[in-house]
Amino acid sequence: MKRQVYLSMKSLHEAKKIFFSRFGPDKKTGVTSVRAEDSDGRITAEPVFAVRSAPSYHSSAMDGIAVKADQTYGATERMPVTLTLPGDAAWVNTGQPIPKPFNAVIMIENVHLIDEAHVEIRAAAYPWQHVRKVGEDIVATQLLFPQNHRIRPYDIGALISGGVFFVNVRQKPRVMIIPTGSELIRHEHLENEPPDEGRIVEYNAQVLAGLVRECNGIPLIHDIVSDSEKDIQKVLIKGVNSEADVIIINAGSSAGSKDFTVHAIREMGEVLIHGVAMMPGKPTILGIVEGKPVIGNPGYAVSAVLSFEQFVKPLLYALQGVSPPKKQTIGVYPTRDIPSKMGTEEFIRVNIGKVGNRHVATPLARAAGAITTLTRAEGIIRIPALSEGLRQGRETNAELLVDTEDLLNTVVIIGSHDMALDILGDEVRRNSGHMRISSGNVGSLGGLLAIRKGTCHMAGSHLLDTKTGTYNISYINRYIPDMNVTVFHLVLRDQGFILKKGNPKGIRGIHDLVRKDVAFVNRQAGSGTRILFDYQLSRAGILSETVQGYDHEEFTHMAVAVDVLSGAADCGMGIHAAAKALDLDFVPVEQEQYDLIIPSQMVDQPNIQTVLNTIRSDNFRKRVAALGGYDPSKSGERFVEVKSGEP
Repeated sequence: MKRQVYLSMKSLHEAKKIFFSRFGPDKKTGVTSVRAEDSDGRITAEPVFAVRSAPSYHSSAMDGIAVKADQTYGATERMPVTLTLPGDAAWVNTGQPIPKPFNAVIMIENVHLIDEAHVEIRAAAYPWQHVRKVGEDIVATQLLFPQNHRIRPYDIGALISGGVFFVNVRQKPRVMIIPTGSELIRHEHLENEPPDEGRIVEYNAQVLAGLVRECNGIPLIHDIVSDSEKDIQKVLIKGVNSEADVIIINAGSSAGSKDFTVHAIREMGEVLIHGVAMMPGKPTILGIVEGKPVIGNPGYAVSAVLSFEQFVKPLLYALQGVSPPKKQTIGVYPTRDIPSKMGTEEFIRVNIGKVGNRHVATPLARAAGAITTLTRAEGIIRIPALSEGLRQGRETNAELLVDTEDLLNTVVIIGSHDMALDILGDEVRRNSGHMRISSGNVGSLGGLLAIRKGTCHMAGSHLLDTKTGTYNISYINRYIPDMNVTVFHLVLRDQGFILKKGNPKGIRGIHDLVRKDVAFVNRQAGSGTRILFDYQLSRAGILSETVQGYDHEEFTHMAVAVDVLSGAADCGMGIHAAAKALDLDFVPVEQEQYDLIIPSQMVDQPNIQTVLNTIRSDNFRKRVAALGGYDPSKSGERFVEVKSGEP
């Protein structure tokens, strides 16, 4: 089996320069004629000139009377002029032709009717007053639009007004998308059952097709191709001989023994680039076969999207003779340090919200296969290849994936993960129509530190004081002693052990975790769940090193549940709702208090009040209760205000 090694990986800048230099300004799609009314968004292939003038006749711009201007001279309030109808004047409405020999219009408001045959005017008119002259808007033969102009809705009005009913435009670039992978299965072939083990639902082709349409292109999705160099070559030949302008082979672009894309391209044409120093997206292949660009797109979803954005998107716009629209950027402050590997340009997906006078950015997971890091992101931060990362509190730029208005209506919640926050986000959106919740899962202690740094609006916390049995207050006094904060109840929730369905290993309590046949999955240090678990170990007299998997950490309750479901662990500490969501067993350990902690100075802000009112609503409480293991009876109640300096 062949294995391709990245021998000369190029920087993103070098890769673009090499690739796009092979497709110069003369490389464009063909020309087609479309009706003017169907031309919205199309790119003109040649200059467009007006066929006729608009208006095509002298017309009245007002309702009133048409007059000869020189017959009105001298008219004033004290010395009005009387005109005879129809000899000296004629009634006209807006848009009507000006009858000869008249050359001006007096508005109806300034005309005083004496009788049916006479009117009086008290101010003079000047030549062509309130008259739209021939060609005032468009003159026949004038240039309406240059070539390479994107036609907008109001441009259609100018085309039709100027007598241009058909316009020559660039053909939409056609992009053949070839998904590869023997393990892939089309979603249409599945009913309500998940795919068999070892099979993956193919969706990258649909994502790429949507991106092609956004670039004014036409996607041509091919059937899934197996991991066979011969099969890939056969389909590549088909693509090269088709009407496609660009070919994307998705997956199979890396350096594995079953990654055949680079071999197929090299066998039939030329490989310009294999490996780009960008992350995600490193395995990108850029090649040419019989004059057509062929892109070997990585198989991981985020890698595929970012590779498309950097190489296919600008190519599709260039083929139409225009530049891609520039993305809006905004200055943001990372909520934590973001380390990065030197030598690779990295694209970090982030949540963004405005807290105080600053926009703050919370990094999402870096997993290249996690499509939700794009669906949840408000922006992308690019870390240069020669940087080792970004420091929190130091401003950097982010490319926006949403409108700036959305950032003003984003409430940033950082702290402990809870499934009720997902319900809260949906309810807030439903009730307000414009607000959104941005949540970062860094643990309860991380949430308090975010409050202290001013990088969130509120923190989700369930930190147990093992000495007093109370939640959150002692930690607030310890970690944010110089700030007034108000604590609101969100939920009471059941914490316990998440177990495999049927509990095959018979785990009944914490003492079973020291068994050699039991693998545990823990939450990260600083999380409320970790503190609760350590407290339970201490009460039981169990040393952490005797628990197999104590150092195996996850950042959310659902991640713990997934580890148990997949067999990566036999047991994990988490909430009942996570176990119920994946149909797992659950042994309760403690009912705990989960609160929202808000700087007191922010409590009266409209967005914060919207969140609190949503938490108090019956619909929110019903939906949370239905998750299982929750008591939302006190949701939204003000628990206490902790003031600076008070014990």
